[in-house]
Amino acid sequence: MKNDQKQSCLALAREVLAIEAAAITRLASRLDDSFSAAVELILACEGRVVVSGMGKSGHIGNKIAATLASTGTPAFFMHPAEAAHGDLGMLTERDILLALSNSGESDELLALLPALKRKGVPIIALTGRPQSTLATEASIHLDAGVEKEACPLGLAPTASTTAALALGDALAVALLDARDFKPEDFALSHPGGSLGRKLLVHISDLMHGGDALPRVMSGSSLKDALLEMTRKGLGMTAICDADGRLLGIFTDGDLRRTLDRSLDLAGLCIDDVMARQPRTIESHRLATEAANEMEHHKINGLLVTDRAGNLVGALNMHDLLKAGVV
Repeated sequence: MKNDQKQSCLALAREVLAIEAAAITRLASRLDDSFSAAVELILACEGRVVVSGMGKSGHIGNKIAATLASTGTPAFFMHPAEAAHGDLGMLTERDILLALSNSGESDELLALLPALKRKGVPIIALTGRPQSTLATEASIHLDAGVEKEACPLGLAPTASTTAALALGDALAVALLDARDFKPEDFALSHPGGSLGRKLLVHISDLMHGGDALPRVMSGSSLKDALLEMTRKGLGMTAICDADGRLLGIFTDGDLRRTLDRSLDLAGLCIDDVMARQPRTIESHRLATEAANEMEHHKINGLLVTDRAGNLVGALNMHDLLKAGVV
């Protein structure tokens, strides 16, 4: 590509972005009570928001439905052409139809109106023409009109689809706020994502407890402690008294430091080389908190206690990595 072609390409790209940004800015200034009414109608809905649209509006509708569903508003996308051949049965009188059409005259959507009216399904129309058939027949109309498309030919939906998508996002976020939707609620809809792992996985889900918990009694030899560490494979062991109270911890790092001191390992008692007052974390806390604790103190493992301070488990950084928490 020649230099003048590159400059022309960049100029056109900037113009497209400017046109679409201006369209959203004008859209914000036109928001009125219809938007609030749409939010109130959806909040009162006992069923689901069924989103529908043809062509590019359908692609935008798909995304809006997905955003609504993941932020606390049950929703799904229904193709209007398929709806006319049986899929309309997905809707009940408890649902709401959110219909997208820039012209407001999409034949496939208009063909559904009689059946929707008979079912008593409220319709929220999102169009670019307030005087269109779909807008006037709807219970509520949201105006997503734009002055011009970003396409130089004025044909391809560009600014209009951007405006519709932005208005759908605004609707989803307003509903999210009205429902007091929290990060924990979002995580429940995204258990497979990184946020879900960070907000849903607790230390009790990952820790090694019971027979898998490495621990030795106070007074044990260093050799016994090392054998316990090897058997349990966590690179550490807890040291407890006869009543099960936690007294200390011995780790791979402590072993290296002991070797550096050139001590007689064969005659050592674990009490002589353990680290007293070890760092612990309670089992009910989030796994991501354990990761922060380890990173902050530059350690690779933590002993886990219950709310009463009793030793119940252990976990290391490998456990957190394996679970995808870090």
